Amino acid sequence: MENNSANVDLLELDKFSQLAHRWWDPNSEFKPLHEINPLRLEYIDRLAGLEGKTVLDVGCGGGILSESMAGLGAHVTGIDLGDKALKVAKLHLLESGRQVNYRKISVEALAKEQPHHYDIVTCMEMLEHVPSPQSIVRACAKLVKPGGWVFFSTINRNPKSYLYAIIGAEYVLNLLPRGTHDYAKFIKPSELARMARSADLGVHEIIGMTYNPITKVYALEPDSDVNYIMASRA
Repeated sequence: MENNSANVDLLELDKFSQLAHRWWDPNSEFKPLHEINPLRLEYIDRLAGLEGKTVLDVGCGGGILSESMAGLGAHVTGIDLGDKALKVAKLHLLESGRQVNYRKISVEALAKEQPHHYDIVTCMEMLEHVPSPQSIVRACAKLVKPGGWVFFSTINRNPKSYLYAIIGAEYVLNLLPRGTHDYAKFIKPSELARMARSADLGVHEIIGMTYNPITKVYALEPDSDVNYIMASRA
């Protein structure tokens, strides 16, 4: 199998591999992923309609989003380059009884294998962890069918995002393990929009994901200063 693993940070891959066994523990380091997942799922389903659709989840990790999309009737393929995360994802299917096709392959390699194959492509919380996010965006654009939807989520780059996503989330509130994020890899919405348009994707909407440390509630808001989702169409 062609894995085309050039566009991967091996330190990042190892970091998540060491935590992979805790992926489905809602009180683990992955607690924020479990808590934002219903928001992401509802947003994708509201715009694109998951039932009966062919969906690709890029950088699926342990399969939290992949499984939940399958639960709404989508035919889901999840891809990742982390062996341990994929093993956890496959094992969890035995518990959930859901059907997801998990593969170890890079998105660039899959784009050569299955161009214009998917109704919906998701790439969530991944772009800030790779050397070339532009390469990921291009591959996602190639994989989606004409008229299909591509969803990206990542973190804005500004003083507020540094304060909230790194100092706040990793050091003060301990929502994430220290060292989870590298501020230099954060991506401004304008930069991601430029990447999308250069890959012939039209930007439909950019919406923020906010966290209230007092109520401990995540919400979708117009504020995209820190975390945000970009919905785009081919």
